[in-house]
Amino acid sequence: MTYNKIKKGIFIDRPNRFVAHVLIDGKEETVHVKNTGRCRELLIKGTEVILEESDNPKRKTKYSLIAVYKGKRLINMDSQAPNSAAFEAVKNGVIKEISVPDYVKREVAYSKSRFDLYFEKDGKKGFIEVKGVTLEKDSMTYFPDAPTQRGTRHLEELIKAFEEGYEAYVLFVIQMKDVIGFSPNYETDLNFAKTLKRAQEKGVKVIAYACNVYENKMELNLPVKVIL
Repeated sequence: MTYNKIKKGIFIDRPNRFVAHVLIDGKEETVHVKNTGRCRELLIKGTEVILEESDNPKRKTKYSLIAVYKGKRLINMDSQAPNSAAFEAVKNGVIKEISVPDYVKREVAYSKSRFDLYFEKDGKKGFIEVKGVTLEKDSMTYFPDAPTQRGTRHLEELIKAFEEGYEAYVLFVIQMKDVIGFSPNYETDLNFAKTLKRAQEKGVKVIAYACNVYENKMELNLPVKVIL
């Protein structure tokens, strides 16, 4: 997952989920926020942020906010990045639980859902649902940072897919490096957390990978311990 034109700025405020005000080269700009989650612990006034500059003259905003420094830790907060990075990782055999698949495709419909990745390996077929993780506390990471009925529905569909003979994975892409573990966020969404644990008990594989995050790219790196 690579970005082209990168610019640094200082976060001012976020009037709504979709835009933020950022100081860029001494000028206040309205920028697109590529993550509709709360991200309250990340987007704090005065924080240094990373933006991608668009070449599209028809866009309302020239920049998109893609990453933020939390102290010295760089966290990618682009909600589209995990799917792209996961696709590359699966295709290239980075996910050790799958190794190198014979075939992999993005955005494949199943039942009432559309899973992020579909793969075939040694005659088996499988689905992978990808969830990006930006919430970190004391080097532990959590998902979600806001209640997600949609995320819970995806877990239910993965259980169904497994029962129908598919391999089924939920892959938490941790959009930062140097973390010690991952857990569902029981405090924020108890239903999702309980459903994730039930999915694992039913046969869905729950895995998490940290990423190498740079100002201009993000790539999956190492597996992280999952604590349910």
